[in-house]
Amino acid sequence: MQTVFRHRLAIAVMTAAAFAAAPVLVQAQQKFPSKPIRLVVSTTAGGQPDTLARMIGHKMSENWGQAVVIDNRPGGGGILAASMVAKAAPDGHTLLYALPNFVISPALQPSVPYDPFKDFAGAAHIGTSTNILVASPALGVKSVKDFIALAKGQPGKLIFASSPTGSASHLTGARFNFIAGIKVVHVAFKGGPDATIEVLAGRSHYHVGTMGVTLPFIKEGKLVALAVTSPQRAPVLPDVPALGETMSEFKRPETSHGLLAPAGTPRPILNQLSKEVSRIFDLPDVKERVQSISFVTAPSTPEEYDKIRNGQFEAVSKLVRDAGLRPK
Repeated sequence: MQTVFRHRLAIAVMTAAAFAAAPVLVQAQQKFPSKPIRLVVSTTAGGQPDTLARMIGHKMSENWGQAVVIDNRPGGGGILAASMVAKAAPDGHTLLYALPNFVISPALQPSVPYDPFKDFAGAAHIGTSTNILVASPALGVKSVKDFIALAKGQPGKLIFASSPTGSASHLTGARFNFIAGIKVVHVAFKGGPDATIEVLAGRSHYHVGTMGVTLPFIKEGKLVALAVTSPQRAPVLPDVPALGETMSEFKRPETSHGLLAPAGTPRPILNQLSKEVSRIFDLPDVKERVQSISFVTAPSTPEEYDKIRNGQFEAVSKLVRDAGLRPK
């Protein structure tokens, strides 16, 4: 009898301990974020990615009561920013705002100082920019056909300004040049705003930029909008054709924005980040903001984003091979 009593007492004690520990475990799971979040962006301040990252960070901070610090680390086609995040503690407090260069740079370069898949965990897909081919009004062209004719008549004379090598701006412009069969001088700058300034100043002749940066100058007549690189026309510029309308063989590289964490970040934290991104893009003021710059949002689960990244890397690698862009 005494043995049975002791056994029941032991069970009661363990059960009580389990109930006592449960709130502690729940509290530990709900503690993220427990300190400021560092969101690393691989481009300069003022561009569309930086604007979107700051908007997301601001909404996260409002909801979670922790600061979200935007850390701009341009350079090396996104390799500098990605390297920093790959080495960070896998606790969700250091994140990478992944741009198209995250899949483009490994496709362009023989090696990068990290594994773009094994060293990162997807948190959330964000969406896709609407890029646009713009030219200096001084060229006197009004259409893609006019521009190609001018470039072919002056081989090696026109200057193509892009965001850093390995960016969507660079790859899309290179793809356009390859299909159009034109020979130009390519100059890469630190970011989209820098490349846009070069065209505005007349030191470069054309650029493939984001709608968020170029739209004000298009409306002011300081840049000529030749075509959008998305499959369809952009609602904010309905009279500007999609590049595919003129060049049926043109296909924009399938690249997008997303949120990445260091590999090993706990799944509950990744899920929390994913749900927060979805919540943010459902807010009316955010919807209005992204629509005004023709950014197409497409939040996802962490697992879905991992699949998206894999598919994009394969597609970009094929385009790089086809266009002969990878150094031999």
